[in-house]
Amino acid sequence: MVQTAPDFSFERAAMALGRSAIAGVDEVGRGPLCGPVTAAAVILNPERIPQGLNDSKKLSEKKREALYEALMEVAVVSVAHASVEEIDRINILQASMLAMRRAVEGLAVQADHLLIDGNRIPDGLQAPAEAVVKGDGRCLSIAAASIVAKTERDRIMVGLAQQHPGYGWERNAGYGTKQHLAALEKNGLTPHHRRSFKPIHNILYQG
Repeated sequence: MVQTAPDFSFERAAMALGRSAIAGVDEVGRGPLCGPVTAAAVILNPERIPQGLNDSKKLSEKKREALYEALMEVAVVSVAHASVEEIDRINILQASMLAMRRAVEGLAVQADHLLIDGNRIPDGLQAPAEAVVKGDGRCLSIAAASIVAKTERDRIMVGLAQQHPGYGWERNAGYGTKQHLAALEKNGLTPHHRRSFKPIHNILYQG
């Protein structure tokens, strides 16, 4: 049977091992051509879990914003980033891992168990961790982290769009849409573009 919504089973399994501060961790922004990669770590209160948590990609912007506000009130939340410079220096995968580690380290309550979205666990974590493939659709804490990370990164891109109009970042969040690519050809690169990404690299070195 296909699971249609995330549940609390991963967290319950960790609690059965005696863990109490269980954080879901997720990142957004691996694919865009510009802007930071953003990660969130969220420790849910089992007594006050907002209704409707799901993979952020499955939620409308309005629903995501409402859940973000609810999570900020009832959960322990930490958000962190890896910059464009870091992405270009150490590559996007390592930058994603760095952002997730920073998010975990920034929690006001030290987690004693980590549920990480995907199939890799960042190095240097100070608590036991398990990777959960497609975790944002299976695990409530990871779903919460996906909502927080996406909301925070989208807000960053809206702010950057005001400084650099024409690329459509307020709508495309930095992904390589037709409008974004056309604006790159017309207006060139900004300091926020990832030089190590192939479409950007090709513009830098074409001709």
